[in-house]
Amino acid sequence: MTPVLEMDGITRSFPGVRALDRVRFTVNAGEVVGLLGENGAGKSTLMKILAGVHRADAGEIWWQGRPAAFRGVREAQQAGVSLIFQELNVCPNLKPVDNLFLGRELRRRSGLLDYRSMRRKALELFEHLGVSVDLEAEARRLSTAVQQMIEIGKALLTDVKLLVMDEPTSSLTDKETERLFRVIRELKARGASVVFISHKLAEVFQITDRVVVLRDGRNAGELDPRTGTVDQLISLMVGRDLGSFAAERRAAAPGAEVLRVEGLSGGPVRDVSFTLRRGEILGVAGLIGSGRTEMARLLLGADRRASGRIVLDGRELRIRSPRDAVAAGFGFVPEDRKVQALVLGMTVRENLTLAIHRAVRRARLFLSRPAEEAVTDEFVRALRIRLASREQAVSDLSGGNQQKVVIARWLATKPRVLVLDEPTRGIDVAAKAEVHRIVAELADRGVAILLISSELPEILALADRVLVMHEGRAKAILGRAEASQETIMHAALKASA
Repeated sequence: MTPVLEMDGITRSFPGVRALDRVRFTVNAGEVVGLLGENGAGKSTLMKILAGVHRADAGEIWWQGRPAAFRGVREAQQAGVSLIFQELNVCPNLKPVDNLFLGRELRRRSGLLDYRSMRRKALELFEHLGVSVDLEAEARRLSTAVQQMIEIGKALLTDVKLLVMDEPTSSLTDKETERLFRVIRELKARGASVVFISHKLAEVFQITDRVVVLRDGRNAGELDPRTGTVDQLISLMVGRDLGSFAAERRAAAPGAEVLRVEGLSGGPVRDVSFTLRRGEILGVAGLIGSGRTEMARLLLGADRRASGRIVLDGRELRIRSPRDAVAAGFGFVPEDRKVQALVLGMTVRENLTLAIHRAVRRARLFLSRPAEEAVTDEFVRALRIRLASREQAVSDLSGGNQQKVVIARWLATKPRVLVLDEPTRGIDVAAKAEVHRIVAELADRGVAILLISSELPEILALADRVLVMHEGRAKAILGRAEASQETIMHAALKASA
């Protein structure tokens, strides 16, 4: 087969680190190539060099048989190369239609915007992707999963010859992932190529024709998904045999009731009720638009509650803001750590202690640096956070270690209830296993956990019970014995469970 893309000898260094070292990467026409590696292996950097976001220090790029050096994303798109970045690039103040057609608006002969045609094409596109999107809502009001679908839609609106998808399913459920895979197969059938970057190994084996693995910025090898195994792929990624990373189902021993939610309503959420016990993990499952994240935001006071009661330790709470929720004993790890949780320009120490300033003050006025350092060191050890120093910028950490910093911040508050929204989104298989260990240990220590996840194996491995959402309502609460991928999807897809 003739390569449509050839990257040879690609080298790139950033201050203090060589991100890529003489990497070779090829893609053939009509081929789906998996690009895998641990966080920090260089996958995203390699694709950003292709798109002109970064410049290579050395190496050559050939696109459709000719030397290429795109000067930016727009020039790459004009040549037929589209990227869906792991960091979402939607404009939060714009509506979905405006985001889809930003920079390539449809116009009438008069020169005015043809908004009717753009709206019609947007509806057709989202229907093809199998997702319901509120076209009148600003993007900031939409879930991360819907924003991800908008990013995918933007790429599909171009005359794409090579589509790079960086963690496209990180917030999608199995049903939405199936629809996305159908779109990938359609692209492949018409001769387009796809680079598929993902930490979900089962998906890689399902959709790719060939897998290229990077490790520490270098080529580590290739694998044929038709004949290779998950263990072989993991060994290529991490350089050693670490056995199975699949989360093992934990033994449940919940205690007394900690949280009772009755009739919670607001926005798309309608009349949701559930209880949560000490040391229990309550999984929350559902499709895009089911109201999982919106329910958590109502619970924590991030969105306005229309009605409902929230009772913690037998006392009804009046939560009007996240500050009230934190003061009452809630912790919250949101689904988008870089936008909603971390201050990327600040250090690990500053990020980790953001929620406990009252506890690390001296003379009620100034923060105590030694107290901050002691807390940081404690949780760095407990959560096995890999970093150069506590004064390292949190933006320099891998995705898995960034997620551990966010979790550590809330553990430092000693929460009664910890809400985790997609806690393993966009992190590699080893880091995911570490997060699973942390969550299970927290529950064993008595923390009540609300676990929102698009990955049903994660829900089934960790949750003691599963709350299934459908169109803003709680359609089923399944015990461990009855919870399975089939029963959860049945409840998530049906109007009644």
